[in-house]
Amino acid sequence: MITANDLRQGMKVEVEGVLYQVEEFQHVKRGRGGAFVRTKLKNLETQQMIRRVFSPTERLKDAFIEERKAQYTYQKGGIFHFMDLETFEEKAIPKETLGPQTNFLKENVGVTLELYEGRIVRLQLPTFVELEVKKAPPGIRGDTVGSANKLIVLESGYSLQAPLFIKEGDLVRIDTRSGRYIGKK
Repeated sequence: MITANDLRQGMKVEVEGVLYQVEEFQHVKRGRGGAFVRTKLKNLETQQMIRRVFSPTERLKDAFIEERKAQYTYQKGGIFHFMDLETFEEKAIPKETLGPQTNFLKENVGVTLELYEGRIVRLQLPTFVELEVKKAPPGIRGDTVGSANKLIVLESGYSLQAPLFIKEGDLVRIDTRSGRYIGKK
């Protein structure tokens, strides 16, 4: 247990049974009256942000997050399967839990699973992934009046804007944080 006074950015705490990461904190001391700690917390399961004010002496449960290296193996029926690289156990995560991260998963890609009390609370993807282009309309020469981009579809089903020279079968590099095109391999 820690006090609200001990909170720091990036810390993970449990508040009322929900796991949060401290995004911002500010210790406020008023001229009259008691001090308080103003925080901005990110729910690690739903990714929603909340603002919360704590008394400096209020006790919070410090959450120890275990990180495990894993490898994405396959998807079946909306369930994504990962193999723990240390124990070789298979871990299954439903699509609803992963959300938009499923757009960047490719078989055999290495990921980091974050576990809290034995349950998976978050999946960390590599910063960049390389995916094959499945659909790309032909680029028309001289078609640069607007932006010089076109909509392509990747092997995962994810659609994004890419330059006109990208064609079907190309491997493209995608930033998993923003979902944007970075380059061609």
